[in-house]
Amino acid sequence: MYFETLLTGKKDQIGTISLNRPKQFNTFSTKMAEELNEALIQMEGDEEIRVVIVKGEGKAFSTGIDVSEFEGKTASEYHAWINLMNEMNMTIASMGKPVIASIHGFAVANGAGLLAAADFAIVAEGTKIGTSAINVGLLCSGPIIPLSYSLSKKKALEMLLSGDMIDAVEAERLGIINRVVPLEKLDEETRAFAGKFIDKSPVAVRLGKKFYYEMMDMTFRQKFALADEVFARLCMTDDAREGVRAFLEKRKPEWKGR
Repeated sequence: MYFETLLTGKKDQIGTISLNRPKQFNTFSTKMAEELNEALIQMEGDEEIRVVIVKGEGKAFSTGIDVSEFEGKTASEYHAWINLMNEMNMTIASMGKPVIASIHGFAVANGAGLLAAADFAIVAEGTKIGTSAINVGLLCSGPIIPLSYSLSKKKALEMLLSGDMIDAVEAERLGIINRVVPLEKLDEETRAFAGKFIDKSPVAVRLGKKFYYEMMDMTFRQKFALADEVFARLCMTDDAREGVRAFLEKRKPEWKGR
């Protein structure tokens, strides 16, 4: 499918989505928010794709929402507008396939939200990350939600209410991202990271991601009840039987995805 604001492709079981508004530093227009969700859903349904990478064209990953769309809305229209900008969080969480954000330049406001919404993030050295809407009298109320799962209360509030930027090294220290890599190796390192999940059982990866997002909002006891259920289901799969046999026979498993 043709997208106006994205570039998409697939190779070696990896699907790629590139935010493609480089002259606007990949700010989220209404069109791009709609198309990003559609592209993610399409890749979830593509059986040839095991992992999805989201990246940005040009000098930045994304610097937030396109404020040229700000003026002239009613209260209900503002609500619908920001709801669309936040929809990617629900889309990514509902996918069975891992989503990796490949970040360079700047990941600001909604760009930082997409970084945090992704299951994993590989970030180029020198990248700046921030929730800066406070600087124009607004709040990064959506982006701070996925970020807050990695941050302490004090650090989350500092980012939300100060608008200060942090660099990639600090983001890794705080647990927001997985790796900091040289810019010239960003694509290579991101694809290598994606290979970790391609080498694993497709059914275990899918159920593992589903388990993680389901248990996040559960009580302590509910989490263990769900964990027992998921583990028992995995024990009945062909992949689990193959994995255990391969381990005992000291060979690489041949996954069937069932």
